[in-house]
Amino acid sequence: MRLACLLLASAVLTGCASPPAATPPIPGAPPPPTPMAALLDKPIYKMTPFEAGQYIPHMQTAQPDLRKRIAAIGRQNIGQPYSLNLLGEFPFEIHDSLPMYSIEQSDCVVFVEHTYAMALSQSWEEFFWMLQRIRYRDGVIGVATRNHYTELDWNVANRWLVTDISADLAGPNGPGYDMRVDRARFLRTRHNTVRDIPVETSRQTYVPKDGVAAILDQLQEGDFVNVISTRNGEFWASHVGLVVLGPNGERHFLHSSAPKVREETFASYMARVAGREADNARAGKPGQMLAGFKFLRLNETITVPPMAPQPRPGRPGA
Repeated sequence: MRLACLLLASAVLTGCASPPAATPPIPGAPPPPTPMAALLDKPIYKMTPFEAGQYIPHMQTAQPDLRKRIAAIGRQNIGQPYSLNLLGEFPFEIHDSLPMYSIEQSDCVVFVEHTYAMALSQSWEEFFWMLQRIRYRDGVIGVATRNHYTELDWNVANRWLVTDISADLAGPNGPGYDMRVDRARFLRTRHNTVRDIPVETSRQTYVPKDGVAAILDQLQEGDFVNVISTRNGEFWASHVGLVVLGPNGERHFLHSSAPKVREETFASYMARVAGREADNARAGKPGQMLAGFKFLRLNETITVPPMAPQPRPGRPGA
């Protein structure tokens, strides 16, 4: 009898006890995965970093061909809003408050760098690492080592990824221009950063705008495009983008340009630029003029170099 009462009391106490409290979510923990079908219907610029972290490895298996993967990832961002001066080194450096990546918006360089980095990566972590490897000389993060100048920084530092074929396309009589780059002055006046860097000069070759139609069929998907502009006798790469193939194999220009990322034929792009130049002329504005293009071939074999050791801040070379 006593045992039965104890058992009854135990049952009553157990029935009255409060259920164990649910474990509170960890602040900052990732949300549940988004179903892949829904994710593939979403533009990249509307994805969260967690969703981009799902999308990146999926694309490695869904599209094993690198050139096609670059095109697919770039097209998944068509419509991404355009904005200038998006990225910096914050919080690694605090010369400004601009972050080190941007999914929601892009400018022309940001769009290309993010597209290449995603296509070469199998995770969010590798994407972020790859992005810095592409953006900075030897992958060393800092405003002084960022690839600011397209022809003499970006194209040179990323020879492991792309190779300049402009001279081959333009032929022995192709046009060229001389560049003079004063990085020390640029860093001092634009970023309040003092570095002792010698002035560099270089001779660059490009394909004139009137000759682009004749060489388009030599371009391949994933190739890197530099738009060469001129004003007052100076030439420079004013814009960049990617080559993708249209439904019938025609070469298209995929790029981030105000107001958003778009895909168009090279003829369409040149016609739009010509229209803008005509508007500027009628308004008496001395705007830049389209001279032609440089083209860089996506390398057939890509071996990503390791990052150089990150120097201890304040102790260059340590």
